[in-house]
Amino acid sequence: MPPLAALADERIDHRFKGLPPDASGLTVADLAAERRNLFTGGFTTPVLALSAERLEHNLALMETYTERHGLSFAPHGKTSMAPQLFDRQLRRGAWGITLAVPHQVRVARAFGIPRIFLANELLDAAALRWIAGELDADPDFRFICYADSTEGVALMNSALTDAGATRPLDVVVELAAGEGARTGARSEAECEAVADAIAEAPTLRLAGVAGYEGEVPDADRESVAAWLRRLTALTAAFDAAGRFDSEIVLSAGGSAWFDAVAEVFGEVPELSRPVLKLLRSGAYVSHDDGAYREKTPFNRVPEEGALQAAFTLWTQVVSRPSADQAFLNAGKRDAAFDLHLPQPHTIRSADGSTRPATGITVTGLSDQHAWMRTTSPLQVGEWVGLGMSHPCTIFDKWQLIPLATSDGTVTDYIRTFF
Repeated sequence: MPPLAALADERIDHRFKGLPPDASGLTVADLAAERRNLFTGGFTTPVLALSAERLEHNLALMETYTERHGLSFAPHGKTSMAPQLFDRQLRRGAWGITLAVPHQVRVARAFGIPRIFLANELLDAAALRWIAGELDADPDFRFICYADSTEGVALMNSALTDAGATRPLDVVVELAAGEGARTGARSEAECEAVADAIAEAPTLRLAGVAGYEGEVPDADRESVAAWLRRLTALTAAFDAAGRFDSEIVLSAGGSAWFDAVAEVFGEVPELSRPVLKLLRSGAYVSHDDGAYREKTPFNRVPEEGALQAAFTLWTQVVSRPSADQAFLNAGKRDAAFDLHLPQPHTIRSADGSTRPATGITVTGLSDQHAWMRTTSPLQVGEWVGLGMSHPCTIFDKWQLIPLATSDGTVTDYIRTFF
């Protein structure tokens, strides 16, 4: 049975938060076929739900966006680590999936992902040995990773040589987004030295140039575009020097500045070989109610469309100790909180009626409680729907996530692997 299909045969049990206790022992397929309602079907709070309609909207929007701007797309899978979503992204035209560490690559390969861009250096000898085996065993598998130092290139070459690799590993030189940024060679001269080292390593092949514009210090549209033009100029200079022997990979793009990536990549002149302009935005798949809502490129260019926040963490009011204070039964173990606190948007009463969560603010999170200040007539036992900020740190808290339609019908369950 294909690995993706086999997910439906997994048994529901105590590992999966929020799912109905009386579903224990059922397969995921059995439970999905019951089409239970999120609010009346025995689910327990807290429970994270992914909107079926909003997920589909976001997938479709980025598919048409990348097509319109002549970009290939390798969405960053570390956001979700959900093979079912990888599959849907590939079906929506994605070139492949971007990942960050060897474990994530192993998950992706277990589910047959044919092209992987590792937006990181890969220096671990055991991981390189495994990658070499994957490349040698599957001629259709394409794997690309970063290099930003001659020392890193030497370590990669040594490990691959020891592993007896027969296919060269594709490597892109990473240009740092400026002084004080994260990884990446800090100057064009350093990038050239890394490219020279790759050319001298028999187990490696220079595939292109890449980086991450989200690390530009004090980023704004002008500074991001200026760094992206450094990236494209470096690519053109490498090409003019005859460094490439096949398709040229040019890659950038997080979820905050992909409009700038589209603009600058659209300016790239014709080079001696075809250019794979690879965008890597990942948070779009669920979007959010915080970090990306405030600075999404679609806010800057509204005619391109709009992403929709697709997650709601449903919690319950368990304590109302004073007139202006209330506590929910969800905390750091359940909610994203690294950038912004959750934002209440809906209150659901026992009779099924709903109202906006006006006058309510989450002020802090304990391990299993959310602290709230409220001027609302909030009742103990009511459910509160919370919008999540920064989806990169919400998927990893839930192993099996109900996919629910707008009326609460749960149609499927999304399995994550962190």
